Amino acid sequence: MSVTLHLGDCLEVMKGMDAGSIDLTVTSPPYDNLRDYDGTYDHNDLDWRAVIKQLYRITAQGGVVVWVVSDATEDGTESGTSFAQTLYAKEIGFNLHDTMIYEIAGTGAKGSNYAYWQSFEYMFVWSKGVPKTVNRIADRKNVRAGTQVTRGQKTKHVGTRLGEYMVLDIGVRSNVWRYHAGNNGDPGSDHPAPFPLQLAKDHINSWSAPGDTVLDCFLGSGTTGIAAMQTARKFVGIEIYAEYFAIAQRRIEQAQWQLPLLEVA
Repeated sequence: MSVTLHLGDCLEVMKGMDAGSIDLTVTSPPYDNLRDYDGTYDHNDLDWRAVIKQLYRITAQGGVVVWVVSDATEDGTESGTSFAQTLYAKEIGFNLHDTMIYEIAGTGAKGSNYAYWQSFEYMFVWSKGVPKTVNRIADRKNVRAGTQVTRGQKTKHVGTRLGEYMVLDIGVRSNVWRYHAGNNGDPGSDHPAPFPLQLAKDHINSWSAPGDTVLDCFLGSGTTGIAAMQTARKFVGIEIYAEYFAIAQRRIEQAQWQLPLLEVA
């Protein structure tokens, strides 16, 4: 599967991309002022409205954007930027297909002593129309597995008479996904805000098909690109900072030894 990486401003790069050319975006924009990216980035520099507008233009009909984000708390109030971004996405035509939670395991307490400890980020799933691909992951143990019921989504028909159903052992997971945060076991992925490889793979498997084109317009250390290759998708990545771009390029090249030669634009 092809991989194309762009070093540059995602807005400028996306303006040059064909309308409807992206099947799925899995990305995580800089969150308010929660991370300083080693002093290289000011969150006020991000024109997220323009980014979302370009994402809508380049997303195929039936395509999906997964927007992983959180909010800062200043002077006792959360910014609500994540909600503003999602409401804007709806305003310009996206559907809010799902509001999901990324529960972060093993990071310890963080936040304010005047509120409950923060342990999650939002994963907003925006779709351009009805999603053309939905593959819900079934890996959750059903607490009533094996019991007889009259009908239901988690059952199989086990008899000849109407109403003879049994609850399956494994059911579809909920929209709260739990992962350990970190650098995915790669000490070289020196980025202040990597998200788990499995998170990216689970979204790619859920909202796209093999051969589809996946975008990460805030590439960071390249995790989404690795996940796309491991799931047989084409990938386009964009990163503005040369240091992080070099990390992503190295990690993706190492992961794609059995794939076609990496193209860097």
